Amino acid sequence: MSHPPQSYSNATNLHTNGSIRRTKILFLGTRRSGKTSILQVLFDDLPVKQTFYLEPTMRVAKHYIDTVIPLEIWDCPGNATVNTLGTSLADVSTIIFVIDIRDLYQQPVSKLVEFIVAACQMNPDINFEVFVHKAERLQEDDKIENFRQIHERVMDRLLDESPEFEQFPLNFHLTSIYDHSLREAFPRVLHKLIDSLLYLEDLLNIFCSNTASPKAFLFDTSSKIHVATDASPVDQATHNLCCDYLSMLNSFGPLYRCVSTPPPTAIAPTPASSTTPAGTPPLTILSPIPPSKPNFFPSAATSLSASRPGTTLTYHLLTPHLALLALLPTTVYEMRRGLVEWNIVWFREGVREIWEVEREWSTGEVV
Repeated sequence: MSHPPQSYSNATNLHTNGSIRRTKILFLGTRRSGKTSILQVLFDDLPVKQTFYLEPTMRVAKHYIDTVIPLEIWDCPGNATVNTLGTSLADVSTIIFVIDIRDLYQQPVSKLVEFIVAACQMNPDINFEVFVHKAERLQEDDKIENFRQIHERVMDRLLDESPEFEQFPLNFHLTSIYDHSLREAFPRVLHKLIDSLLYLEDLLNIFCSNTASPKAFLFDTSSKIHVATDASPVDQATHNLCCDYLSMLNSFGPLYRCVSTPPPTAIAPTPASSTTPAGTPPLTILSPIPPSKPNFFPSAATSLSASRPGTTLTYHLLTPHLALLALLPTTVYEMRRGLVEWNIVWFREGVREIWEVEREWSTGEVV
């Protein structure tokens, strides 16, 4: 969920309202490289066709994203430099640099190298990721060749700066807003920032073992980014299927929201005072009773094959921001559903405990 831009001073310390610590990610790149469209499509669910009408970013726009960990993502203008960012690189966890795959490479490569050199002096632990973007506009052979050239030019420029950059951990991703490549690349960035990732993966491994599930994902429900998965290899087709299923559920979910009703009221007697005439019955005041709303965890399932034995794709909400999407053998889901639900209950408790610890740390309740 994203919020309107707000003023902010230090992302790794307390947030603007003094209550939340957020991990800061910078989106950098030259003008019209696609930074804003990436963020709008990922976190604001903007239809791809409407990205044509986005205005160039003239000043830093800040997006506050709540998932397993709270994020603060800065969409920086194309002319941003180390000195004009408005924040110290020492406070930044990750820099994502976006390069248009069809662009002339000299300017963006020089800008990227400038930030890498400055960051290594101020914050050697910062993560650098390069999104080679707008890949859909080239044929497959040209796409691969341009991607290779960008990678080589960046590494050559770093070596020109210093031989120490020969083993610099710089990760390149081929991305496009027209397919699922963004939702495959961004999780690789996010996973490096989640300290509790190993615990989440262990829970997913246990769930798969107990339910005969061949694959399970923990998804952020709003952005459709998977924040964790089990140890089995990620199959691109399965990942894309889960993204599409989650998108469909998000589209229809609001239709089933309950209409809010006023809370019930209770009659509370008013004590008699010295000015109340004798024999006068006490006045009564209607006071609202806070409704006790039970926890509600939506779930859904769909069969992926009409043949037997088939596979069923299941969805279970765990927290306000996280959902479990898992593939299950249809025979297991239909004949042992009670056991599956039992495992989901305990899986939900485990994830919620981790989520609570992360939330306590982000709000400063845990030192």
